[in-house]
Amino acid sequence: MMFRSRLPGASLAICLLVLTGCATVNFDAPKEPSYSVWPANDTYLARRTAGLADQTPDRGGFYDLGDGVDALAARYVLARRAERSIDTMYYLVKQDPVGALFILGLLEAADRGVRVRALVDDAERSKNSRVIALNGHPNVEIRVFNPFAPGAPRWWNAVTDFRRINRRMHNKAFIADNEIAIIGGRNIAGEYFGANADVMFADADVGCVGPLVGELSAMFDEYWNHRLAVPVETLARGPDDPETTLREVRREILEDRKRLRDGPYQRALTRAISDTVAVTPDQVRWKPYRLVYDNPDKGLKRRPDDIKPLITPQLLEFARQAEEELIILSPYFVPRKEGMQLFRDLRARDVKVKVITNSLASTNQVLVHSGYAPVRKRLLSMGVQLYEINPTATELKEARDDVRAGAGTLHGKLFLADRKRVFIGTFNFDPRSAYINTEMGVIIGDEELATDWAERIVAALPNVTYEVTMNDKAALRWTSTVQGETKTLKREPETSFWKRFGVNFLRIFPIDDQL
Repeated sequence: MMFRSRLPGASLAICLLVLTGCATVNFDAPKEPSYSVWPANDTYLARRTAGLADQTPDRGGFYDLGDGVDALAARYVLARRAERSIDTMYYLVKQDPVGALFILGLLEAADRGVRVRALVDDAERSKNSRVIALNGHPNVEIRVFNPFAPGAPRWWNAVTDFRRINRRMHNKAFIADNEIAIIGGRNIAGEYFGANADVMFADADVGCVGPLVGELSAMFDEYWNHRLAVPVETLARGPDDPETTLREVRREILEDRKRLRDGPYQRALTRAISDTVAVTPDQVRWKPYRLVYDNPDKGLKRRPDDIKPLITPQLLEFARQAEEELIILSPYFVPRKEGMQLFRDLRARDVKVKVITNSLASTNQVLVHSGYAPVRKRLLSMGVQLYEINPTATELKEARDDVRAGAGTLHGKLFLADRKRVFIGTFNFDPRSAYINTEMGVIIGDEELATDWAERIVAALPNVTYEVTMNDKAALRWTSTVQGETKTLKREPETSFWKRFGVNFLRIFPIDDQL
């Protein structure tokens, strides 16, 4: 009996040893380094950019892609017009109609002989078999940044190697022919482009031409050739017959495309594609800029302070330089010690600070809200103005024909200083972006653009947000304007008791540095 009683424990130990032995990543797997293709004057995109304006060495050309339909159309047009190369890096490529359109664009480009390099984070790779299948095309190469170990459940990776796999690549960029690029906050999924009937993510991208594109390509090469960028074939066994698998993927993609064509979204997208092809010089602003991004070494298990460059110090400098006003749009907002000191210093100089973030009702990350909620009263006491998104605000929906989405969630990341300078990129004002994930973006010295965005944001606040205030008894209040009527609420709007209880319960766990 004693021998039998030990069998379950022995079996468990053997299983754990087997899992441990399998749960490794071969970061030294052979891979050929490759680099961005040098721009050529005879391509369509080169001719288009040459005709947009006279390029100045210290200035980049930018055009706004805040509208989701426009942002998707721009990517599709670039994929169709590329003649030499496409380099993409994304945290998430979802297996839905928008993801299908994205992959179709890459496949069609590869069919024309375009070299396609796609770097994806591993947080969602296993959920999109089409991305893996793309690797079977002779002109496509897929690498996975900081992958989970194959041969073991993901939860086991978290148990045995949490410090490494906790660090994700949050960068997002699309670069065509090393001539035109798109950067910003959007992942590749329907909700980021107004194509999801259930949820709408308010987001922001910017199109880029000029010298900045070469810098973005150099950054991409750093990540692509980094030790943490592992060829997908070393992580997942490829299909026995790649051509047959790709034919099946093409068939599935066309089925997904039909789902887009059946609704008004396709009509809006078709018109946006026509408009994108006709981008004119007056739509492109040539302004001073600074590319800011994290060294890919941030994905390794080491202190971020030992790595250069890092995006966080550069964005803190950007914020500290504000003299009159700082506006922060961040879907996830969890200021720690350094962030709180920043706001104290700004308010001591009488700089107006406005923070727009998600409410408990609009957030898609309740855990992050549990880190934000406790600091609201301290921020309000300093004089920081807080605004939280109203998920039912109709102004958050796409305003094209009958294109509408469900509940609204903020996902764009914009920092505006003095209505003269703007940062747009992937960085959330939280510890995860600051110290854990890799991030990127661009600081643009454009007073016209910054003023335009600031005025639009401030004008929309009463209709799309709840202003959070504190009464003389230190109780929080939420005020919004609905159809011209102002309402003030005493508890977190549009939430149940159990949702509020859950957030308060999560606050007992010491995980703020992971949010």
